[in-house]
Amino acid sequence: MPMNPPPQVPPTPDEGPAVYDDPAVPQHQAVLHDPAVSGDPAVRRDAGQKVSGTARYAAEHTPPGCVHAVPVPATVARGRVTAVHADDVLRRPGVHAVLSHTNAPRLGEAEDPTLTLLQTDRVPHRGWYVALVVADTPENARAAAEDLRIEYATEDHDPGPPAGHPGLYAPEEANGGHPALRERGDFDAAFAASAVRVDATYTMTAQHNHPMEPHAATAWWEDGALTVYDSSQGATKVRDVLAQLFQVPGDRVTVVSAYVGGGFGSKGTPRPQVVLASMAALHVGRPVKLALPRRELAAVVGHRAPTVQRVRIGANADGVIDALAHEVVTQTSTVKEFVEQAAVPARTMYTSPHSRTSHRVVALDVPTPSWMRAPGEASGMYALEAAMDELAVATGVDPIELRLRNEPDTEPDSGKPFSSRGLTDCLREGARLFGWEGRDPRPGVRRAGDRLTGTGVAASTYPYLLSPSSASAHAAPDGTHLVRLAATDIGTGARTVLAGIAAEALAVPPASVRVEIGSSALPRAPLAGGSSGTSSWGWAVHKACTVLAGMLRAHSGPLPPEGLTARVDTTEEAGRESPYARHAFGAQFAEVDVDSVTGEVRVRRLLGVFAAGRVLSGRTARSQFIGGMTMGVGMALTESSTLDPAFGDFAERDLASYHVPVCADVQAVEAHWLAEEDPHLNPMGGKGIGEIGIVGTAAAIANAVHHATGVRLRELPLTPDRLIPHLPA
Repeated sequence: MPMNPPPQVPPTPDEGPAVYDDPAVPQHQAVLHDPAVSGDPAVRRDAGQKVSGTARYAAEHTPPGCVHAVPVPATVARGRVTAVHADDVLRRPGVHAVLSHTNAPRLGEAEDPTLTLLQTDRVPHRGWYVALVVADTPENARAAAEDLRIEYATEDHDPGPPAGHPGLYAPEEANGGHPALRERGDFDAAFAASAVRVDATYTMTAQHNHPMEPHAATAWWEDGALTVYDSSQGATKVRDVLAQLFQVPGDRVTVVSAYVGGGFGSKGTPRPQVVLASMAALHVGRPVKLALPRRELAAVVGHRAPTVQRVRIGANADGVIDALAHEVVTQTSTVKEFVEQAAVPARTMYTSPHSRTSHRVVALDVPTPSWMRAPGEASGMYALEAAMDELAVATGVDPIELRLRNEPDTEPDSGKPFSSRGLTDCLREGARLFGWEGRDPRPGVRRAGDRLTGTGVAASTYPYLLSPSSASAHAAPDGTHLVRLAATDIGTGARTVLAGIAAEALAVPPASVRVEIGSSALPRAPLAGGSSGTSSWGWAVHKACTVLAGMLRAHSGPLPPEGLTARVDTTEEAGRESPYARHAFGAQFAEVDVDSVTGEVRVRRLLGVFAAGRVLSGRTARSQFIGGMTMGVGMALTESSTLDPAFGDFAERDLASYHVPVCADVQAVEAHWLAEEDPHLNPMGGKGIGEIGIVGTAAAIANAVHHATGVRLRELPLTPDRLIPHLPA
């Protein structure tokens, strides 16, 4: 049916008190940011739209003639669909279609097999979508989907667990292209000869992203062209995948992701909603809107995979590490291999002449894991930093001093020099701000009635990542400027930061700059993920505006009516291999109370200090740091997902059973950052801050719980039922 084109994207020391200043060690001056002068204090550009409700998300677009789709998940753990009794629901008023593998449009080859939906009768795991109902209202579609009768031929399924599984194998790579195995020196011999040894295994259950906005899409076809409003972290990537799946030219697909209510990685690649909505729209010839129910997200949009991590550290009596091994066991699905790269941070963090870091995985009949905020780093640094705390106890060295004694001169794994490494300053400044000096290292000595109090610390890191991006910059005769690129703001404040970058490069007031983002019709840009958005998009914006500024200087007289435009891409710049190891670093400190009767843990204080290059917007940076640390509280204390062995799916599927932290769970949280200069990154000097906040937080809390109670639990989350049996009366 004829449709209007999509609207333009809106603009929019030893035991005892520690001393950290060793005169024999060169000291760097650590300067904390001043919120009044560091970073752009500007109000977020999308604040008005969001608080007034005029920011429209994917499910809030309703084209004329729009119908609604509801997917049907498989109710068996493994098998095949033998019958879909569509006639029973097609006779109902308002039901337009039932799609299944028998009649759904055929899709082209997919890079991601989790998107080959309704193409065969195979059921790889419970929750896999096997049908789709389209009706005139959401209510009618939902009722028909619930009543749709499907028959299956069930097969034996294997839900694990992965530890000790005979199917474990060593993959070639872990997520991010990291080698699954790296070895240096002779770990076994060095560990056996070490004066002090730590050998501990840490486990984590699966965790789920649960963004506030559900995964939703509104799609329609017109004259062979597809337009989709999608809740995604990258419109360009979704456009490319849809073009491949539906076998149409890329310029015939437009994806709009103007406003996105969080993703935390679960929207980093196309997910079922956009494929199913596009498929249904093609089938019925009308616009189709689809929002995935929250209870189904755990099975179809990825999750942080459960891990079993063995960490072994061999050190001398002073705590200096000679041998370090981090060995990870995890799981993936039979649909697609995804290996959580949890051992990779151990290749960066501490001096370790003899090292082994490895990953093993088993493919099970379970939902496919994927990215969740700081994949690899969040889970891996929990285990590594908890083990470092155990080493501090074993050697009698203060936990901060222990980390300072193990600072490497170069990146241990690659041998590259660091472009900058602010970890020591983060630890020192964090200790000063938190009041760490004078801390009694003995566990379980701070008690008031039933309340036990303790403090803990952990380090954090996240790699600097960069992708090619395009952008255009335009100067109009009226003195205004327009920057355009297909970036996506997933709640991080991209519009605000990119406008600031443009204004600085053009040497104009920020108010004169308008930013258009969020549509694949704009210059190609990478997704918002890996804490790389600002670096990648910002470099393109900076380059475009620098070129435009040169054009303006060379131009004499008034600008032509059409203005001047500069178009650039950063493929060459992003493709250059750096001789430096580039990472952000941080230190998190936690103070907790543990109720010795109920086992409840309360976080009294949480403080983070970060070294992430130049912070471009103080307002949005603080929000990202605090948000990440808050997610770390959930990781440590509340977020747990149980795989039901009988059904092969997750038992906790909604926010009533999967407990994310709320404001009451964090009584005080502070985020600070250093004024770090790093000339080896990008023209702006920033590293990326979206994920480092969560890294290290769970370990800091777990270490604080040990300090409070004297109990060392090595399984997250630290829920009351796990703590109570070990607590003193």
